[in-house]
Amino acid sequence: MMSVVTSRLDRVVLASGNAGKLREFAALFAPLGIELVPQHQLGVPEAPEPHVTFVENALEKARHASRLTGLPALADDSGLCVDALDGAPGVYSARYASLDGGEKSDAANNALLVRNLAGQADRRACYVAVLVLVRSADDPRPLVGEGVWYGEISATPRGDHGFGYDPHFLLPELGRTAAELQPTEKNAVSHRALALRELLAKLDRAAR
Repeated sequence: MMSVVTSRLDRVVLASGNAGKLREFAALFAPLGIELVPQHQLGVPEAPEPHVTFVENALEKARHASRLTGLPALADDSGLCVDALDGAPGVYSARYASLDGGEKSDAANNALLVRNLAGQADRRACYVAVLVLVRSADDPRPLVGEGVWYGEISATPRGDHGFGYDPHFLLPELGRTAAELQPTEKNAVSHRALALRELLAKLDRAAR
């Protein structure tokens, strides 16, 4: 499968400026022989994310990056969905606290999440990632992969790895948070890894 993938897409613009995502995607794509070029290196500004679903926002970002560079583009939209909060923060995960008048930072987002869950017995949550690959800006058949990583929200942060909500995202079967996993461990089981596997399977079928 990998030879088919790499023969068709050897240079892809990554439609993201998030440093944590860049690190994770670089590690995930390195074995494939695909060069991922962050969009800021090509002078591409961030795209608007006006939609209420992950897939619509990811597609908006991928088309935007491809249109401005002429390259195939990979974009993701991802976030944390908490059952007791009716799926929030969802697509607003990166700016959760700023919507409530706070600053836009991981620390502020996590603090608000913990406050909003205070006293809640139901701590179930999931990380969701949707990856969209367009071979051109007007690709009529964008390839989409979705990954869902299930866990719970811990009131107490643990771990020094990862980013975002990782210190509070507890994996009951492992007894550790996502931030306590080594990067190689996380990249094998995360929502982005699951989405990437689905995306690559579709890309392989489309390339035949």
